[in-house]
Amino acid sequence: MTAGSPRFADIIGTLNRHADFASRFVEPRNVDVWLPPGYALEGAPRLPVIYMHDGQNLFDPQTAYGGVDWGIDEAIARLAKKGRVREAIVVGIWNTDRRWPEYMPGEALELPTGRRVKSWFAQEFGGQPISDDYLRFVVQELKPFVDGKYRTSPDRENTFVMGSSMGGLISLYALCKYPGVFGGAGCVSTHWPAGEGIVIEYLRKALPKPGAHRIYFDHGTQTLDASYEIPATSG
Repeated sequence: MTAGSPRFADIIGTLNRHADFASRFVEPRNVDVWLPPGYALEGAPRLPVIYMHDGQNLFDPQTAYGGVDWGIDEAIARLAKKGRVREAIVVGIWNTDRRWPEYMPGEALELPTGRRVKSWFAQEFGGQPISDDYLRFVVQELKPFVDGKYRTSPDRENTFVMGSSMGGLISLYALCKYPGVFGGAGCVSTHWPAGEGIVIEYLRKALPKPGAHRIYFDHGTQTLDASYEIPATSG
């Protein structure tokens, strides 16, 4: 842990907390950097990096929503031990009280069909999305810091972004906006209904051309997740 970091119970590997990480683009927030067990081994290679949103939910039940963390450290350690995945560094970017403005893909609301949604968004959240600024923070400030401080593989093929619900939307938006930075996006229970589904229309033209990136989607079948299945369309 870094100097001044809190104690973390039951963490596999090492969790460093960079508190109140400053930015020119968005509000300061905590950033957690998880290092897998193999990171500390002598002669260990550089590792891929996964940038994950809603960072307070990833490792520690004391900060996680509902008191249950996502168990990211256990999952990666377990799968790496079985040889199913490579170990990876995980950067957990905490959300703020501006989660929706930071995670809502801004360019989607600029579509001609997005005017009504844009008006609703301004009334609901007191302004327009700031997701472009949030991604500038991730790409221009946070990633250079992480690559400079930790033993990473900084190229596109080893840099990923991942999130759940609105975090799934901003992950896919990051891939669209910065296809040269991120090699893949993990979109868990993506909140497609946001803005009356305006992001789906945006993606028809914004997604990178097939072949250079990997995208993962999933969703449940009950409660809010039941609304996430997109009916197949013809044509």
